[in-house]
Amino acid sequence: MKNFLLILNIILSVAIVFFILIQGRGAGLGSAWGGGGEHFQTRRGIEKFTLRLTVVLIILFFVISVINLFLK
Repeated sequence: MKNFLLILNIILSVAIVFFILIQGRGAGLGSAWGGGGEHFQTRRGIEKFTLRLTVVLIILFFVISVINLFLK
């Protein structure tokens, strides 16, 4: 059981990294220091789905990690 949860955690972590990387907005690192805030656009369609899927995967990763912590 513990091995299955570890493999599932690895798969989830790769999926989370993938979905975070495809969410790039094209602003670059300039927005990190205050630039690039001239426009605001809400997420629609596939961007909204990708964001929600990423949040669900992160929550699953956390829950499985906590379960794995308490298993012997």
